[in-house]
Amino acid sequence: MSDLGSEELEEEGENDLGEYDGERNEAGERHGHGKARLPNGDTYEGSYQHGKRHGQGIYKFKSGARYIGEYVKNKKHGHGTFIYPDGSRYEGEWADDRRHGYGVYCYVNNDTYTGEWFAHQRHGQGTYFYAETGSKYVGTWVNGQQEGMAELIHLNHRYQGKFLNKNPVGPGKYVFDIGCEQHGEYRLTDVERGEEEEEEEVTLMTVVPKWKATSITELALWTPTLPEEQPPADGTIQEEAPGPEGGGEPAEDDQALADLSEGEADLTRPGEDNEDATREEGREDGQEELRYGAIDQGELCRSAWGCRFLEPLKVFRELWAPAVRGGLSSNQIF
Repeated sequence: MSDLGSEELEEEGENDLGEYDGERNEAGERHGHGKARLPNGDTYEGSYQHGKRHGQGIYKFKSGARYIGEYVKNKKHGHGTFIYPDGSRYEGEWADDRRHGYGVYCYVNNDTYTGEWFAHQRHGQGTYFYAETGSKYVGTWVNGQQEGMAELIHLNHRYQGKFLNKNPVGPGKYVFDIGCEQHGEYRLTDVERGEEEEEEEVTLMTVVPKWKATSITELALWTPTLPEEQPPADGTIQEEAPGPEGGGEPAEDDQALADLSEGEADLTRPGEDNEDATREEGREDGQEELRYGAIDQGELCRSAWGCRFLEPLKVFRELWAPAVRGGLSSNQIF
């Protein structure tokens, strides 16, 4: 069921009175608590005010859907829960008969969206959880689409960057649990979908984002800034004793890391090789399709570190991290 599907479930208006059993005011209007059976087969039980649904109530549709929550002048307004015929449900804030404010939508495939709504659409900050893969999109939405800065979190890595119309665009980075980051950018390219030679029509194009890696670095961890040491009071500067193997190794290591990063410009594009992680939208129901960011860490590690037969985590733990701590350059490691 679409998260926009409640437009099809219209409630009976104030003039469709049907049968009523409940309290009335002096003017004979429905006022207070009452039960109504409407001509279309829907039922309502709850509060009335001057002949209109107003306050807490339960509206049951003949289709099996139902709304439990607050009304203002015959419209869903305030906090309420709407359960759709297919079993999907929305619980949150309403305004003028529309999802508006903060709410949680649980889809029939067990996906969930938790966040802000505007005029019946996902809009603002929100999190969409993909039940099939365990991944989730955390970031900005505009008119129901993933748009703006966000983070696409997977089980063993995450992508951080900007999205536009559900596609990643521009600079970003993949952060891997094995202890490295891959920096690069997504470039939107047009792919021809078909062409009519006899007719002068514009060729249909589809935009496909392609990942271009530029460098691989260690995880960017925050470190506190230490105060600078003050020189001795007598004005003499005490020389530091040179470390083992001389004092030039750290600089060589930094240069080796820079060379390694520059050499990885043509790495395997993480966004291209995992089309198996793609889920088509089985229904036009607003359920999000997860298409980008499912990356094989093993493949990345093989291209990044030059190791073809060791597991990525083993490479990082047994080769890279101890060697760097021991003062070896990347050329010495491999």
